[in-house]
Amino acid sequence: MSIETDIKQIKFRSPYQRLALNLIYTSNWIQYQQVDGFREHDITSQQYNVLRILRGQYPSPIKVSDIAERMLDKNSNTSRLIDKLLVKKLADRKSCSNDRRAVDVIITEAGLELLKKLDPMVDEWDNNMNAITHEEADLISSLLDKIRESKNNN
Repeated sequence: MSIETDIKQIKFRSPYQRLALNLIYTSNWIQYQQVDGFREHDITSQQYNVLRILRGQYPSPIKVSDIAERMLDKNSNTSRLIDKLLVKKLADRKSCSNDRRAVDVIITEAGLELLKKLDPMVDEWDNNMNAITHEEADLISSLLDKIRESKNNN
């Protein structure tokens, strides 16, 4: 379905406005799918993002500040998210050996097991992208990178 049909808007000020609204609408569409899937496992998409980062770092620990830099949602309160994962026993933390002011975080076996359960669901979301080719996916990603780079250069 087109963005025009989905939001019941026929005319846009410009192709750029259409693109911006389409990006926001599509991003929200993807997020709604994820929220439902993660809710079944009692985690949020931000908590999943932290677990994904921890798994990528595993078996090495990672500082909270480094997790914050890698978050998809830059407005997330990383410390609060980690606290919730600690309560759920999905992550563990300890003082950083070379910087006592910093805290190291590592994913637990329970966290790794949860991600294994979530992997098929995440793979299914990725398969939703099969409506476009690998080349088209690469092109869209490159164009999105270009938009963000132009903002950083201004």
